[in-house]
Amino acid sequence: MDPKIIVMLTYNDRTVEHALEVFESCKDLPVEFWGFKNVGIPTSAMRRLHDAMKAAGKKTFLEVVTYTRESCLEGAKLAVDFGFDHLMGTILFPEVWEYLKDKPIRYLPFVGEVSGSPSLLEGSLADMLGQAARYSDVGIPGVDLLAYRWTGDDPETLAKEFVAGAPLQVVVAGSISSPERIAAVQYIAPWAFTMGSALFTRNFVPEGSFRENLEKVLDIMDLL
Repeated sequence: MDPKIIVMLTYNDRTVEHALEVFESCKDLPVEFWGFKNVGIPTSAMRRLHDAMKAAGKKTFLEVVTYTRESCLEGAKLAVDFGFDHLMGTILFPEVWEYLKDKPIRYLPFVGEVSGSPSLLEGSLADMLGQAARYSDVGIPGVDLLAYRWTGDDPETLAKEFVAGAPLQVVVAGSISSPERIAAVQYIAPWAFTMGSALFTRNFVPEGSFRENLEKVLDIMDLL
């Protein structure tokens, strides 16, 4: 199956202030998966945005891009409280999985060594595959792979080999910002990939709106 797109209403790893307005302008498009980050807007605005996505029949994703034990657990509790369908990101602290493992939410933590904002990925393919196997063994359904944020030399080979070898679902997240990278992700064939900043910076229709850029991305995906 072709990977699904998760549209993130984020720029430089922060939810944009006008995210609700942007979502309302695009909610009729054939995109099922929508999300945002745990930073950038107040909690009350996050709730309104999430409620609007659910009211429109969307599957929702919160990506936690803070890395302390406390912030990861706080993000997990927020995702459950709001009723998100998926929680992405966080560092897999034992307390986070202990809290989430019996909750009605799909958890896709970061794989590898993740830090910074915007996030960077460090670590070897072997170490990441080892992590993924351990996560799968305890019942975690998927992982969040920041392939194009990797500090190594060949992110696409890393992603391809990781997706082929990992025993769980993979979301390739971050910096998918051109038709060439969309085509590469189609070839890599993860379960899904995220796109956010590239839509706000109009990488696909330079004079167009967010909606027109998203429509162009959907057209590109249809042609691949």
